[in-house]
Amino acid sequence: MKPSLDFALNAADGVLRTLFAKPRASRTCPTVAAQATDLSSQDKALSGALMRVNHVGEVCAQALYAAQALGTRDPVLREQFLKASREEGDHLAWTRDRLDELGARPSLLNPLWYAGAFGLGLVASRLGDGVSLGFVVETERQVEAHLESQLERLPEGDHESRAIVAQMKDDEARHARAADDAGAMQLPTPVKLLMRSAARVMTTVAHRI
Repeated sequence: MKPSLDFALNAADGVLRTLFAKPRASRTCPTVAAQATDLSSQDKALSGALMRVNHVGEVCAQALYAAQALGTRDPVLREQFLKASREEGDHLAWTRDRLDELGARPSLLNPLWYAGAFGLGLVASRLGDGVSLGFVVETERQVEAHLESQLERLPEGDHESRAIVAQMKDDEARHARAADDAGAMQLPTPVKLLMRSAARVMTTVAHRI
């Protein structure tokens, strides 16, 4: 099988697994020892909405890394993208499980989020590895900032969600550093602002839908 066809089939498999299969983590879900969660219905609804946003972010992460792995010709960089994707897959599983525990549902627009993120990742990869890596750096830094704000918004008593978000935040920061070390280009300020605006729209919509 030709490598390009192999990568394309893997990417198609990733779509099906992300959107329609039950995600499974390779790492144990983070928890806070000896901390029990007892949430009011209002706090549970808030946590559910915030974790739905996080789940959407992980759907997008799967799409982005799949597209960038498909687009690069550098086998070392491809493996870096795939490794990050596997770790983001843990986040996907953790957030989906937490949604179930909270009695909340994933976003109804996940196929749309995936398609948009895949397209952006493919465009970035076509502009060169440096731009693609720069896209990773900026995306992960924005996600890290978003997760930091979520730690301020999540109910204090929701220890499970807070532990998951804290671990995700650490992982995103590490992915950004790895992309920077691999030769990421600094993206122009207008591109960064456009990315932030798009992310704001996504988080606002996903909070409800």
